[in-house]
Amino acid sequence: MRVKDQLRFVRQNMKKNKTRIFMTVLATAIGCAFLIVLASIGFGLQESIVKEITEDRAVTEIEVHGKTNDDDYQSITDKEVSELESIKNVKAVTRHQNLQQGASYTIGQYQSGGAQTVVTDFPSEVRSGFKLSDGRLPKKENEIIVGYDFVNGLEPVGTKPDDLYGKDGAVNSKYRYKENLIGKTIQMKVVQNKNGKEEEKVIPLTVVGIGQDPGKKWVMNQNVFISSQVLSQIEQFTGTEKGAVRSGDSEEDLSPQDQNTYDEIKVYADNVEDVNGIVDQLDKKQYLSYSIVSELKQINMVFNVLKVGLILVGTIAIVIASIGIYNTMTMAVTERSPDIGIMKAIGANPKTIKRIFLLESSYIAIMGAIVGTVVAYIVSFGVNLALPPILAKVFKQDLPANLMFSYIPWILPIICIAICFLVTIASGMRPATRATKVDVLKALRREV
Repeated sequence: MRVKDQLRFVRQNMKKNKTRIFMTVLATAIGCAFLIVLASIGFGLQESIVKEITEDRAVTEIEVHGKTNDDDYQSITDKEVSELESIKNVKAVTRHQNLQQGASYTIGQYQSGGAQTVVTDFPSEVRSGFKLSDGRLPKKENEIIVGYDFVNGLEPVGTKPDDLYGKDGAVNSKYRYKENLIGKTIQMKVVQNKNGKEEEKVIPLTVVGIGQDPGKKWVMNQNVFISSQVLSQIEQFTGTEKGAVRSGDSEEDLSPQDQNTYDEIKVYADNVEDVNGIVDQLDKKQYLSYSIVSELKQINMVFNVLKVGLILVGTIAIVIASIGIYNTMTMAVTERSPDIGIMKAIGANPKTIKRIFLLESSYIAIMGAIVGTVVAYIVSFGVNLALPPILAKVFKQDLPANLMFSYIPWILPIICIAICFLVTIASGMRPATRATKVDVLKALRREV
């Protein structure tokens, strides 16, 4: 009996009991849909958390916080920077020195007191992906670059109206500095306590570039990037490292050091695949490092365990549905005993008979799995669309914009179909085996 004939025989027999087959397929579809939707919760939450973590940080970025030497903490200097740059697959090493006081900046009748002053190495910044929205990189010691939101932090001198600041913390548009900053001279003021009095120094700086828009509403970049020569002027005036302000009676030695020490070091890998290798080398060299890839590795491990657990729980629904398949196939063997008897009488191979009933159970499994998968996608879409606003109203607070309660990757339906297929084959095996043992004479007399 050819496979084509076997399939046609199966379809004809299934049409004879449409209601029972429909209910069995429905039970299988419900089981598959339950498994996929349940497991999709684990995939969805994982997707949301990973997206939240990686959204505002580069996945190729490795933060280096220092180095240990015989259990003693050691700051990063130019020597360590050179060592970091020599590591294989490192694209760039950015280093920041932060001014240790809040310098104020004035341009005309506007001032900014909330900007962070930073000294950086621009060639390494460019290699790491730093870009400008306007202007160029500095070429002279008194030229600076300001962050994209620096202009939004400039406020009128001497006035503090109630509506000066908006909800985002920036100066309201009607009070903002309206001109283009490129080419403008800004007066930088630093202070120091000397002989019981506060003295100040004003350094004129020229804006030649504006940093790129961070691209995220909650991120504001008001940094001012100055040259190392300007930092040296500040240290000469304050007599302290990085312009730290002395308290009145402090005897702490804050004198500038002979070598540069950096407050923020970031190592950038050529690609994501190289990050773990670089982190391993940093660990061997006793650097204190943090990588988002390492964090994601731990998060993925937790969610993998969760997803396996959810899939196992969902499998129980398919196992329950398989009881209906077992019952359907057992009834099919009983009802079709005359047909089985005729096939055996004309010389049909027992393996062929067994294969026919296994094909029927497979048909049920595949139809149920396909319907269940379609239903699961519909439910998943509905959950992601309707649940967030409902929860927001119930708990009276906004949920994260990227929160995804259900996510169905392509591998999940395949896993579900495979589980469903195996379970239904197992449940149809005994009735199919029983069909091969039907006695021909009893079957023809309908005594089975």
